[in-house]
Amino acid sequence: MESRMSALVWIAAIALALSLLAVATEVGVRRWLRRFGGYYVWSPGLRLHLHPDPEVFPGFERRARIEINADGERGDAVPHADGGLYRILVAGGSPVECALLDQPTSWPGVLQRLLETPKHLRALGASVVHVGNIGLSGVASQSLNVILGRVLPRYRRLDLIVIMVGGNDVSDWLAKGAPPSVQRHAVPTRDIFSCHPEGPFSWKPRQLAVVQLLKGLRQRWLRPVKRHEASGRWVGRARTMRARAQEVRTAVADPSPMLRLFEEEFSELIRRAKRHAARVLVVRQPWFERDYTAEDLAHVWHGAAGNPQREEVRAYYSVDVLCRLMALVSERAAEVADALGVEHLDVMPILEPSLETFYDFVHFTPAGAALVAEAVASAILAPPIALERTGSGVSLSVGAE
Repeated sequence: MESRMSALVWIAAIALALSLLAVATEVGVRRWLRRFGGYYVWSPGLRLHLHPDPEVFPGFERRARIEINADGERGDAVPHADGGLYRILVAGGSPVECALLDQPTSWPGVLQRLLETPKHLRALGASVVHVGNIGLSGVASQSLNVILGRVLPRYRRLDLIVIMVGGNDVSDWLAKGAPPSVQRHAVPTRDIFSCHPEGPFSWKPRQLAVVQLLKGLRQRWLRPVKRHEASGRWVGRARTMRARAQEVRTAVADPSPMLRLFEEEFSELIRRAKRHAARVLVVRQPWFERDYTAEDLAHVWHGAAGNPQREEVRAYYSVDVLCRLMALVSERAAEVADALGVEHLDVMPILEPSLETFYDFVHFTPAGAALVAEAVASAILAPPIALERTGSGVSLSVGAE
């Protein structure tokens, strides 16, 4: 009996010790993550294969690969080039993300292929080029400002940061009903970072820091593929929702508050970029504008006075309103770039306004992405781009003789 009690005491002691060790490990991992953990737009090691819905995107490639490297970028692994690496970081919203285009077809992917030819490598004074893409759907200027503030300190050296943002500033303002006052707001970490050290952690198994750390290590090392079928199907529903809108608003309130906030956030994020890269290039976000056909309008789903991904929206702003607001944001981006001495590129002149180039109001088809990549590559390489000095910045005129 006495030996049995002794055994039970030992078992209880071991169980208690293991429990205390588990608690100490969990607390230690949480502290370590908060001190040393990084912020990543995309989870390092993620392999996501999207299959665009063929009914919504009939001309698209049937597989869109999103392959994330160890730095949380959509792109190849960063090569070790002993000082010969020309490293580019591309940031912005969904027109940068290019989620429904295969990775080599996205314009950052095409850009890397264009720049890594021997002729262009010599022009850059490099032996290898790397383009990393941290574009994310839904990102407006304020969110991008937060993203750059978190991720740029991780980079030891960047030769160029390319920025394209602004369309979501318009969409977000309209989604709220074009309010007369627009203020900065807290951007939830989980909305813009797939991987970050903030948790939330709890004592539930799935929310343990140890479990999250192990999941991240598994993804980095084993790199399992996640597949999504019928990707983008919601776009078809959103197009239908706009087509049956009960109200189409052809006028909008004074956009000055929205433009003012955009200018503040855009100025701050450009300054951040300048501190971390040898060169910064602003690509003014383009949009699909022409004398629209019925087919053109059937592809547009933007301009909702609400969120069509989460709710039934009955009121929309006209495409004329959208075009006017996009033009104002583009002009404001150029003004900020000029004031801060940063190059800016207008790609509208080389993008044919058609469904061959855009599959909706702002997103590029494979053909459109290729044109954007060519224009950006030309801007990076300088010739045959004509430079027109405007203030203290540089406006890059695509296709000038």
